[in-house]
Amino acid sequence: MEVKPVWFHGHTDTIGKPVELAEDAPLQQRVIAAMRTVYDPEISVNIYDLGLIYDVQINDQAEVFVAMTLTAPGCPVAGILPAQVECAIKAVRGVSDAHVELVWDPPWSQDCMSDEARLTLGLF
Repeated sequence: MEVKPVWFHGHTDTIGKPVELAEDAPLQQRVIAAMRTVYDPEISVNIYDLGLIYDVQINDQAEVFVAMTLTAPGCPVAGILPAQVECAIKAVRGVSDAHVELVWDPPWSQDCMSDEARLTLGLF
């Protein structure tokens, strides 16, 4: 199975701005908005637009399962960034639990970033 970053377009104005959603927005949209509040401390882009989120699954019990990677296996935030993502997701109204798994396959590359992230980092 090929794994690619998950993109959810249409609910962000610009990178770095909080995403405002209606109270009745679907849970997945609210979870993604929460992940966009977590930033890689070495890069001024949120982890979602950076392409670090490979998969988001929500079951019938409102448990959220996320597969994420880091920009490099030796990343100094490897021990804390997944926990920050988990905390952000657990804070979303309606989420019963969150589980973040750190994966390394496929390796992250700049191709994983959204166009907005590339523009922000001057990579166009």
